[in-house]
Amino acid sequence: MPLVSSDRALDAAQAALAAEHAAVYGYGVVGGRVGDERRAEATTAYDAHRARRDALARTVRDLGGKPAAAAAAYALPFKVPDAAAAIRLAADLEDRIAGVYSDLVRAAEGPLRQDAAGALREAAVRAVRWRGSGVAFPGLAERL
Repeated sequence: MPLVSSDRALDAAQAALAAEHAAVYGYGVVGGRVGDERRAEATTAYDAHRARRDALARTVRDLGGKPAAAAAAYALPFKVPDAAAAIRLAADLEDRIAGVYSDLVRAAEGPLRQDAAGALREAAVRAVRWRGSGVAFPGLAERL
């Protein structure tokens, strides 16, 4: 049974790593479009996602996998022509990150689960800061 749990954790860690690659790319766009008053916030988030990405690459190796490589580019969910769109993109990136870390929390145990819960919390806080409002259960998709 532990092998199944390990496989689930590896799959979830790979998904989180892929999402962090996308977030790093996305924050490059955010940083280029967001206004001066929020540029430091974008830089801080970019640095946080780079650090999480690097830690996840190590985690994937520790779980016996080969870390997924970053793509050359990522499709953005919408056009980002100005600062307002950059702020929406930042909130969207954090929502997506919260979702993959929610999956990792469910799949992992011990310290990895604690790290994933911390990353989920950080993403939820950043999303609130960008959006100006929060959601009841960050990282969980709304089910109808």
